[in-house]
Amino acid sequence: MDPETALEFVKHGATLLLLDVPQYTLIGIDTQMFSSGPNFKGIKMIPPGIHFIYYSSANREGSEFSPVVGFFIDATPSQVIVRKWDQNEERFVKLSEEEEERYSDAVKRLEFDKQLGPYTLSQYGDWKRLSSYITKDTVERIEPIGGEISVACESEMAGKFSKSAMEKALAEQLKISKFSAPEEKSQKRGNYYSILQTQLLETILMKEYGGDEDALLAELQFAFIAFLVMENSAQRCFHLCISIHLSEQ
Repeated sequence: MDPETALEFVKHGATLLLLDVPQYTLIGIDTQMFSSGPNFKGIKMIPPGIHFIYYSSANREGSEFSPVVGFFIDATPSQVIVRKWDQNEERFVKLSEEEEERYSDAVKRLEFDKQLGPYTLSQYGDWKRLSSYITKDTVERIEPIGGEISVACESEMAGKFSKSAMEKALAEQLKISKFSAPEEKSQKRGNYYSILQTQLLETILMKEYGGDEDALLAELQFAFIAFLVMENSAQRCFHLCISIHLSEQ
């Protein structure tokens, strides 16, 4: 990419400015991941739209990593999203509007340009296919309170809150699904359960989503991305720890 084209992407793409990032922290956006060095301050040239940001902090040696935490953003052209690392809470936090505006102006003056890693545009197509139905409304409707998703608290949260209508229907359906039925079940009975599952899906679609198939698909994509990206990131952290350990022997 020639310098003029790159500059246009920098100016019109969104920027994620990350302040005080501890060294070795793994920072991910969509299907891409960065390992922060001493000068790393975020990601530039982010295409407008929905993106998933996730991270995992490391100890001083970079040999142990914290549970992965992620959140969705809806980036607009030339937007600057600012987060600062809170050492006590060990997570990224928002700044005041005044501080964010000050840093945003600095980014637009290219003061942080050399410390920002570029979004790999060649991988953007993969992300678009994964998130094609997710909108800002989708994120606001189903994201957790505070917006952060963590693999650490998932098991702790399970059982503490009542299930939604969709979750209850799914749990009930799984009890009688073909996966839990005896192998000798007749083909006729199998067809009956297939029809029952289709009717259940249609009922959920009408009752919970007002017949909007895109809204249902968006929620499925949201869940799939959160699971796929964060589980894969956790595995990367594990393999990176192993690599560092072996290199020290």
